[in-house]
Amino acid sequence: MNPKLLFWVPVALRLGIGAVGIGLLWWWFGALPALWVALAAVTALVVAQLHYLYDLSAWLDDPQSAKLPDGWGEWTPVFSRLYRLRRDDEKNQRELTEWLARFRQAMHLLPDGVVIMDDVLFLEWCNPAAEEHLGLRQDRDKGMRVTNLVRSPDFMDYLILGRYDQPLTLSFRGRKLIVHIIPFENRRQILVTHDITETERTDMMRRDFIANASHELRTPLTVILGFLEIAASEPLDADTRQAHLKLMVEQAYRMQHLIEDMLTLSRLESIDHPMRPERVDIGKMLDRVQRDAQALSAGKHEITLEIRGGDVMGSADELYSAFGNLAANAVRYTPAGGTVRLLWEDTASGVRLSVRDTGIGISPEHISRLTERFYRVDKSRSRETQGTGLGLAIVKHVLLRHNGTLTITSEPGQGSTFTVNLPKALSAAPQPAPALAAK
Repeated sequence: MNPKLLFWVPVALRLGIGAVGIGLLWWWFGALPALWVALAAVTALVVAQLHYLYDLSAWLDDPQSAKLPDGWGEWTPVFSRLYRLRRDDEKNQRELTEWLARFRQAMHLLPDGVVIMDDVLFLEWCNPAAEEHLGLRQDRDKGMRVTNLVRSPDFMDYLILGRYDQPLTLSFRGRKLIVHIIPFENRRQILVTHDITETERTDMMRRDFIANASHELRTPLTVILGFLEIAASEPLDADTRQAHLKLMVEQAYRMQHLIEDMLTLSRLESIDHPMRPERVDIGKMLDRVQRDAQALSAGKHEITLEIRGGDVMGSADELYSAFGNLAANAVRYTPAGGTVRLLWEDTASGVRLSVRDTGIGISPEHISRLTERFYRVDKSRSRETQGTGLGLAIVKHVLLRHNGTLTITSEPGQGSTFTVNLPKALSAAPQPAPALAAK
């Protein structure tokens, strides 16, 4: 039915009933009483309308606290509709508040920085990532101009010139950031920062690794190819040929060791090769490490082993690789006649292996970088010792998989001590083990 009819039909019906009532009073009591009754009815109706208008005005001033009356006559559906509207509005407000809370929570959890600015670059809101990237503080800096807070000429030029079609690469506060500006609405802009510091560092490590690996492989390969070209171009006597073959075999072994170490590193870093802990017989393993070190030394060093601790749980192959690299490095960088001491012992926090030598030592500025791939303190001496430059990198990754740590103490000319600490969780049940000492 037409809404107008729904409104006017009851009104007309009430007016008709009222007119009939006044007419009956006129007929029964005369004109004057009927007029007085009509005037009283109209006055009461006006007062009622004014009362409901006052209630409506009070509710409009404070919809949350004021209560809507039930109403009378046509005021009943009016107040009913207003009540439904208020109920729907409260529901929408609750949903909006909930969505806003979710949005803010999502913005807080984003790894990228988000800054909301007005059209003149005044800060309205920022998330914790933006605070960390740009040094902002929401509670302190709100309402301040962003170009006054982020002191970088490139950043200021990017914001002021308004050339937002390309992102800005910004070095700021020790980080490398990608900065985007996204205009939205008429008077606001969103600034988004993405931290690529770790990505850049990883890319640089990858480039350095490829360059260093290529260089390390090129040297022995050049030697082998050179001797092969000589052998192919001119006849050689038996002694010269034998000397060339010996050098080529040495260089081939060098390449083989380098490739094996690179494959070991790749396996240690791969999530497809999880560690499967097993009980490791430390006495047997370290005895093997000592024999390998003695073979590498060829009788030029005194190499001792002492075991005062129990077995551990871990990967036997990985721990053997790590301990073997430490012992081999100690032999390589200790002059003939020096000593290398291996000590395995229990500690309050777990177990510990110390590899102490009387070698050439290491300057303090080099110690923090020793576990980097292909990092060499003395490149000329490294080539003499036939090391691959990956041994300590392998040690670092093995210990990471075993929740262990490596501590290095050294002074130039005073020797070095490499200490491996493994936590109690990796220690197997202690067993009595005799102290061993061997040369």
